[in-house]
Amino acid sequence: MAEGHTIKSIAAQLGRTEASINERLRDARRKTGVGSSRELARQVGAQKIWDNNPDLAMPSSAAEGPVQPARSGLRGSKGKIAMLIAMPLIAAGSLLMSVDVPFHAARPQAAPTATGTARASPLVGRWALDVAGVPPAERPKSVTIAFSIAPDQRWTTKVEIVNPDGAALHAESTAALDAAPVAVTGNLAFIDSGSLRQPAPGTLVMTLGKDGQPVSTRVYTVSRDRKSMTETIIWAGTAMPKLETNTFRRIG
Repeated sequence: MAEGHTIKSIAAQLGRTEASINERLRDARRKTGVGSSRELARQVGAQKIWDNNPDLAMPSSAAEGPVQPARSGLRGSKGKIAMLIAMPLIAAGSLLMSVDVPFHAARPQAAPTATGTARASPLVGRWALDVAGVPPAERPKSVTIAFSIAPDQRWTTKVEIVNPDGAALHAESTAALDAAPVAVTGNLAFIDSGSLRQPAPGTLVMTLGKDGQPVSTRVYTVSRDRKSMTETIIWAGTAMPKLETNTFRRIG
């Protein structure tokens, strides 16, 4: 499906019935919490980006990272099929997050120099979390993310979270696409630094850290119509990181 096949052509290629293919897809959607088969296919596409870009992973030691911090209203996926589908993505994220070196020692990479490509990125704009997809017990009032690009090709990321009690949280950072960590300002207590990479125009890889240690890696992937964005989160600190997905809608 990630390659553009229909249910009918998938069934023909695999020698199965269309009903059996639909049943597999329903099972995968149920266990991953993904709303549609096409959205699930986009996650597989994000996996392929990691597979084709080995520089997304840094050398790792066997040491375990820090314990996963408390989440601020972002939904988790616990299904085994989610883990199997995203295994290469998880493996790359695990390498990123389990490194036994200070976070500030991340190896910088060359930032893109083509201004037209960066400015045309479909990621630029404001995005609002689809809170209806978040379990009621964890649901915030709202979450917005805004990406913008300066003439020097540095990306500014602004995050605003409004909790159920009305408390407002915010964070902001400005970074080049070279994986070099920069300071994160605001009142999100569990992060103080972040870095960016962009393996494709519609994909952004963000690694967040605290006190020199990685906390999570987040992969943002924009849909073809540029109206929605999927956030895939991998937390640091376990041999098999927990995979979370959230959907954002464009609002600006």
